[in-house]
Amino acid sequence: MNRLLITAALLLAAAGARAQTYSITDFGARGDGKTLATAAIQKAIDACNRGGGGTVDVPAGTYLTGTVNLKTNVDLHLGSGAVLKGSPNLSDYQTYSVPGFGTNHYGLLYSVHADNVSLTGPGTVDGNNQVFYDFTRAKTLDTATTRYTRQKNNYRRVASGVGDGPVVPGDRPRQMVIFSQCTHVRVIDVSLLNSPFWTMHFADCDAVNVDGIRLWSGLLVPNADGIDVTSSSNVTIENSDIRTGDDGLAIVGYDHHFEIAGFSGLRHPCENINVSNCNIQSYSSGIRIGFLDQNVVRNVNVSNCNITNSTRGIGIFLRDEGSIENLTFSNIRIETRLRTGDWWGNGEAIHISAIRGKDNVKLGHIKNVTFANITCRAENGILLYGTEESALEDITFNGLKLEFTDSPLNGVAGGNVDLRGNSDPKFGLFARDIPAFLAEHVNGLTIDDFKLDWTNARAAFLTNGIEINHFRNVRIDHFVGTGAPNTPAGRPVVLSDGTNATVGLNKNQVVRKNVR
Repeated sequence: MNRLLITAALLLAAAGARAQTYSITDFGARGDGKTLATAAIQKAIDACNRGGGGTVDVPAGTYLTGTVNLKTNVDLHLGSGAVLKGSPNLSDYQTYSVPGFGTNHYGLLYSVHADNVSLTGPGTVDGNNQVFYDFTRAKTLDTATTRYTRQKNNYRRVASGVGDGPVVPGDRPRQMVIFSQCTHVRVIDVSLLNSPFWTMHFADCDAVNVDGIRLWSGLLVPNADGIDVTSSSNVTIENSDIRTGDDGLAIVGYDHHFEIAGFSGLRHPCENINVSNCNIQSYSSGIRIGFLDQNVVRNVNVSNCNITNSTRGIGIFLRDEGSIENLTFSNIRIETRLRTGDWWGNGEAIHISAIRGKDNVKLGHIKNVTFANITCRAENGILLYGTEESALEDITFNGLKLEFTDSPLNGVAGGNVDLRGNSDPKFGLFARDIPAFLAEHVNGLTIDDFKLDWTNARAAFLTNGIEINHFRNVRIDHFVGTGAPNTPAGRPVVLSDGTNATVGLNKNQVVRKNVR
């Protein structure tokens, strides 16, 4: 054997020696669902990490556990029939303190400063949220929150039982799976079920791939987001089934003041995020981008997804400094409805808003957002809500279908706008007549190839097909639709207080008020 072949053989042997498999049962874990396995699982992970890396194997069985720390070069592989189940005892979870928030508990898996770390396999991580919530009681809105709504104290009233939830939380662990300041992260094929808080959180990470997972946190469970991506870069999420009470996907650029789960958010953008081929359900937003404590979010692409059975389809929110820019949504089906209970959103298929949520900051902006080939069936209209200090910029719809449907909950929830998270409570939840497509304070709006149908939409608060107020540079082409059919004053298009509007419709279909 020549020297080159000998060297190659030695390298392969060395790689094989490093890539070992460590079974948690060899370290004392018992899959009986009763015996706490935290220490045994951690010993297996530590041994794998010390040995240069490899696979920590979790064979079939149910392993009760508290917090486990994943480490560099470790693949935690859950075999078929394997379940890591959260302990019902908070004392089994590692603690951390946040000033002003006291002592909290990590969830089941926590990785920090790890490289080449992964969670794979056909098995399951189960957060055991049944023991941390009261599923017999619904969490309701207080009267201060509902005082400006159309229904006042009757807003989102639950007729019986818990309705649409959310159910009432108790003391519980926080994020079920956290990767904080990690690089080269993979989460492949696993099931993530019954989380008591955010299900999976990527914070300040780089190079993340999520593929083929089943994430069901429970549709009645509040705060149980699906996947939260905060101040992370180069993230791909694909081929996954996400069903959550709170936001299905949340993509946010937290600023340097933000601190949660024992780490401080770093001051860098959340950027280069690709989401594709996912099915998403949420009793909040199917996909949420931005909110408070906001740094830059940019370069986000979402394609070939279904967002169904949701309270809000796509939500883009600016309440703080920073910006949200360069977003593309294509080939997406959205179905939304009104809800009872203390959920965010009010049935909008698409919601974009920029309104002050924090004092003493320079409010950022939302710009360069494109929607292409979007089909919606919704119990509320599409909402674009900029403000004088932060108008929405360069928003494009190309190929939009909206079926605006009647809702059995119009009496307790319809005819309102939800802009919560802002500074002025009068513009949090408030009554307003509803067009199918409403835009306020927008500079550069293109609507091309929009088909609007009203299906049994009889509510008295419904008005126009498209309504745009306080604008510059609007273009509407190939719009097929009318005002609300049961509203005599409803018109196909109403434009007011703006400049430079080009509308490819007959003049008698367009109302212009103070338009130059």
